Amino acid sequence: MSSIGFASSKKTLLKGAKSVAIIATAAAFNKRRYPKLLGKKLDGLTVELAKRVDPGDLGASATTLTGADPAHLGVGVLPDRVSRYNAPSKAECVRTVIGGLESGKGKLAVILMVDDPAHILPQALAVGRCFAQFNNKSSGGKQRRVQLLAVDRKGEHIKPPAGISSTIGFVRDSAELVDTPPTELNPGEFASRVREMLDGTGVEIEEYAGDELVENGLGGIHAVGRCAVSEPRMVVASYVPDGEGSGRHVALVGKGVTYDTGGLHLKPRGSIEGMKCDMGGAAAVFGAFRVLVASNCPHRVTLILCLAENAIGPNAYKPDDILTMHSGKTVEINNTDAEGRLCLADGVSWAARVLEADTVINAATLTGAQMISTGTVHGALISNDAELEATLLAAGEASGDLLHPLPFAPELYRREFSSKVADMCNSVRNRMNAQSSCAAQFVYNHLDGTDVRWGHIDLAGPAFRKDRGTGFGVAVIAQAVMDMAVE
Repeated sequence: MSSIGFASSKKTLLKGAKSVAIIATAAAFNKRRYPKLLGKKLDGLTVELAKRVDPGDLGASATTLTGADPAHLGVGVLPDRVSRYNAPSKAECVRTVIGGLESGKGKLAVILMVDDPAHILPQALAVGRCFAQFNNKSSGGKQRRVQLLAVDRKGEHIKPPAGISSTIGFVRDSAELVDTPPTELNPGEFASRVREMLDGTGVEIEEYAGDELVENGLGGIHAVGRCAVSEPRMVVASYVPDGEGSGRHVALVGKGVTYDTGGLHLKPRGSIEGMKCDMGGAAAVFGAFRVLVASNCPHRVTLILCLAENAIGPNAYKPDDILTMHSGKTVEINNTDAEGRLCLADGVSWAARVLEADTVINAATLTGAQMISTGTVHGALISNDAELEATLLAAGEASGDLLHPLPFAPELYRREFSSKVADMCNSVRNRMNAQSSCAAQFVYNHLDGTDVRWGHIDLAGPAFRKDRGTGFGVAVIAQAVMDMAVE
């Protein structure tokens, strides 16, 4: 397993390093202004190497042998400007250039020359995402020690924000959960890992499994996972700040479908592979919860993980079944592969009605249409509250976990779920009518009669890129909750 951390000084950074990489915008590699970082010879080589690199739209990299220590020198040249829908930190560009610098053996020292200290976190997260934790290769795979040092344009060391190493670790842990094979990370094992990772933090954990879900009115979660070997369950972890706190109560709800076969509407070959990622939303809110607990968040925060395996078998829920949800509403099943919204609907209703949270943020790998709408870098955001939407968008820009808003318009989308025999169906009538917004609308239908502020993040694309979990969602959700105003 590769390790990622910050060095306390340049001397510490370079000690034992086999490779060193400098990441900065193209303008920073100006010969006249380039600071003293590695000594006259290597600094000159760095500038010359960078001159040969065209950063293009997303950045580019180059490496060379030095004939000294460190033996390998690399430059990651970022574009000087990005569009207004990209992050000012150019986090995605950092991720691109690290892809060309990660090969090799031994310690890798990375110098991040940032234009703004606020860019340290998103750039460091981008580096961390390039060194995945999960590995089950018989050879052991690539393992590297990676150390980071942030400097300004003058080459002066910038102390990283408090807790940044923990945040990087939590993001990588969440990515590892997504990468873990589904038979190893079934609902029961996921719940066990949550307990293990939260041990010693002081949070209280409750768990409702199997028939306990039915007894508590959680018919959606139960139906989705009732025929799997590992029982479906809802895990609730509660964090209460010291003292009186802010008066605000935020609930984080995650879709945790540990494997999605599609149910009796079985997915075809080519679509079913990779469905271990369908718990990416649960991994995201779990990671964000860990960040918030470690950061002594001033708000009360509750984590709700809706865990189920959408398996097939004699006891599987069926098309034409009618489920009674926690909200009290009935749902006619017209697509067993639209299962995540059933889990989320129970989770958000529990958050609003039982826990009486004033703000609910849910995350899910909910729709393939999200990738058509906002791509693999931006998650889709749907919210019933303009202030919460703005907070989440700003947090995405600051953290590098970018979000882009989609319409919230109940009067336009509710009709897509009309049913002759129940309050609603679980899948849309018209798949060409704003699928991602409609899927979010289904979840929101189960908040009818409550006055909670609600934000929905669909991260199907950003959470699982190139067959690897990314931990997307952890940083943006944690940042948004920390940025919320005190009640």
